Amino acid sequence: MKSFLKKIIVTILTWEAKMMLVLHHPKIVAVTGTVGKTTTKDAIYSVLEPHVTVRKSQKSFNSELGVPLTILDLPNAWGSPIGWLANVVRGFFRLVFSRNYPEWLVLEIGADHPGDITVLTKWVKPDIAVVTKLSKTPVHVEFFHSVAEVINEKKQLVHAVKAGGTVILNSDDEDVMAFKDACLGRLITFGAIGDADIHFSHEHIVYDSELPVGMSAKIHYQDNAIPLSVAGTLGTQMWYPLLAALSVGVSLGFNLVELTQSLSSFRGPNGRMRLIHGVKGSVIIDDTYNASPVAVSAALKTLTSVETRGRKIAVIADMLELGKHSVDAHKKIGLEVAVGVDLFVCVGERMKDALQSALNAGLYENKALQFDTAPEAGTYLKGILQTGDVILVKGSQGMRMEKTVFELMEHPEQAHELLVRQEDEWRSR
Repeated sequence: MKSFLKKIIVTILTWEAKMMLVLHHPKIVAVTGTVGKTTTKDAIYSVLEPHVTVRKSQKSFNSELGVPLTILDLPNAWGSPIGWLANVVRGFFRLVFSRNYPEWLVLEIGADHPGDITVLTKWVKPDIAVVTKLSKTPVHVEFFHSVAEVINEKKQLVHAVKAGGTVILNSDDEDVMAFKDACLGRLITFGAIGDADIHFSHEHIVYDSELPVGMSAKIHYQDNAIPLSVAGTLGTQMWYPLLAALSVGVSLGFNLVELTQSLSSFRGPNGRMRLIHGVKGSVIIDDTYNASPVAVSAALKTLTSVETRGRKIAVIADMLELGKHSVDAHKKIGLEVAVGVDLFVCVGERMKDALQSALNAGLYENKALQFDTAPEAGTYLKGILQTGDVILVKGSQGMRMEKTVFELMEHPEQAHELLVRQEDEWRSR
């Protein structure tokens, strides 16, 4: 979509979305942060859906365009001018004729540029705001003067909460907790630390036939301690979206036991620490949706914590949109890879900095491989995998690491169901 046409389309769709909110007055849960927004948004939807009529942002619709699309329940028309014009027409008819509008909206709110959230919150006023995690080296930092500027932009969502509303903060992140000063209503905290209002303990990986199949922990709220097991996903970082969702539920007075039951079948979005059967009896940890330094670090910690009779293989591609922080961020990842990984497979030009850093830290050269593209890495690995191998695959969206996972899947015919970016628009790129 050309820039001029995009501005016109955004202006019209935004007006239609504003009018839709004025007409129907839905309650709004808005989610921001630099890590975990989409999984948190999906988990919140899972706990609300049994109790109220609710709509969530599709995939990662979190921009000046994505938010109006969610409010109007319209699809992404990608690069089709005709498709966007059709969206404008559909949006108008839905504004005029819609009757059964959802009681609640769960919106993901992102910030690619300074002022993004400030502009959105001039007309999107949340009843509940959730802040997930703020990285010291966040994604999209190249468009901001400093990390502090990014954090301040995220804070605007807390300022926008309606009078008497609720703010839900990650208590394990000091930058997030600094937002409590902007909270004028109810405050609920979540995290691994015991003084959080809702927290988890006794976390462990669940195995079947010596392979990881999920995770389990105890959830604590007030005087309650309730076990929660989730299949098909791994990682300490995955508990935070679940806790955030439970925080939303308890803030509305829903029963904690029923809320945990709603989450027991939660699988999370594709490409976010999802477990997939690999060839030759291996297991893939598919974390290919996107990558930031804090997310890569968390994924590596999960890989090293897995118990397996096979090898622990880290397939990591470039982390994009880091601006001046790029070299240092990749070098730090290399230091982490050097400990506890049996094979380091790096993909892309930037990840060469991580490779050299890992070698300098003591990683043996025979434990390191480098490829230019995701399919090349997948094709090579497919030939050397062994029973029991656990393979973490991660990289920024632009690196297309789902193509590596496709090569390693035991059932590639399930790619459309299990992998990210399987739409025709993506597959043609």
